[in-house]
Amino acid sequence: MCCTKDIGELFEGRPDALVLAFDAILQATIDWQPNTIGASIHSVVMTSKKAWLIIKPMKKCLDVKFYHNELLTSHRVHKTTKYPNKWAHHLRIQHDYEVDQEIIELLQAGYKYSVS
Repeated sequence: MCCTKDIGELFEGRPDALVLAFDAILQATIDWQPNTIGASIHSVVMTSKKAWLIIKPMKKCLDVKFYHNELLTSHRVHKTTKYPNKWAHHLRIQHDYEVDQEIIELLQAGYKYSVS
């Protein structure tokens, strides 16, 4: 169940570094269209044809989840979950400087999967 919530509310009481990390992700993905950004109860959801990126602000990091039809291998992937036709990949990001080229390429793979 989704609800309308302000994205800023999700970051209340969280370290400033998480806000900066979220901003870095937003900057890296903002021009990828179609791409709609909204907030649910506990997370920010980015949607193209379908939800492709779910960012959950936790106490010390962002849990960044995206989907792909293949298992993507990278030491940056914290965990994966297999679904019938796709894989969920979780990244853990604490600082804006962690949103580097490798992270952007992983996110872009998830985005491209969502619009295919």
